[in-house]
Amino acid sequence: MRRSSVFYAVGAFIALLVLATAAALFMTTHKPAPPPVVVGGDTPEQSVQQSLALIKVGDFAGFWKHALPPADYETLRSDWTRPRPDDHPLSPEDRADFVKNMQQLTEPDAEAKLFALAKPKLAQLKAQYQDQVPVMIGIFQAIAATGVAQSKDLTNAQKQQATAVINVLAPWAQNVPWFDQNRAKQAIGVAVATARKLDLKTPEQLKAMDFDTAMQKYSAGFLGIKQALAIYGLSVDDIFDSVKVTTLESRNGHAQVRIDYTLLGKPLSTESELIQQDGRWYSADMLQNVHQAHERLLAPAPAESAPAPASTSAPIQAMAPTPPVRH
Repeated sequence: MRRSSVFYAVGAFIALLVLATAAALFMTTHKPAPPPVVVGGDTPEQSVQQSLALIKVGDFAGFWKHALPPADYETLRSDWTRPRPDDHPLSPEDRADFVKNMQQLTEPDAEAKLFALAKPKLAQLKAQYQDQVPVMIGIFQAIAATGVAQSKDLTNAQKQQATAVINVLAPWAQNVPWFDQNRAKQAIGVAVATARKLDLKTPEQLKAMDFDTAMQKYSAGFLGIKQALAIYGLSVDDIFDSVKVTTLESRNGHAQVRIDYTLLGKPLSTESELIQQDGRWYSADMLQNVHQAHERLLAPAPAESAPAPASTSAPIQAMAPTPPVRH
């Protein structure tokens, strides 16, 4: 997970025309108590359930401690501060944009000032594009479905699962009142509240954060995205609350589980493989991704960088963070 990705989402305080709405970020003032963290699971079902419970409340530090064997968890923490051979400095323009966005989101009366700017723009966009939004989203849906179908990194089962999610999100996105000024005002409010909570003034602060601090920032971002999506009718908590985990097969330290869940009223499912280490159960994909991230970090920089392998996580697992290596 790139460190900068969460915080640039703050700057994009009202992204209205994408399926995977990276809406404004917000730290809720009342968080449920996080579940107790244990390493791995006694059973495959418990391992998955605990992971989802930790993600639901935005406890990413606890998630990684639970999701990885102790040695891999310590490796992940150590890798966080390692310099990356493929790390590139921000351009002066990108840095200036970051600083400007954070200043606008944290200055006095930021909510009123930003909404004053957004209000006429929303009215203009509504007049120009209201009727075109469903068509545009339909185009995005077709592009996304084609990308999934042509992916060489997804199995056939994963392609079916991803396509099912796209087919549920697209009709929702086509009917969301993206240009509604009341909702936009709420979204701006959560963006401002989060920016103040994050207290980031420069992108250099992102690189200087240790693992624990970074996980706190990710938590703020994730909880804010949940609240912003809820403003537009998509409850992430409802998805988590609907999850049911069933073991399909378990033998010789390997297990296959089915994860049933409901997305916007539509029943969906995905499957996950788990492996047993020292009597505890862990996600096989998660361990593989963490090992690959560590190997890439230690590998000598090639003359020409090859693209990193894409994650093959299933749709519901997309809510889980990818191994956070430093950027």
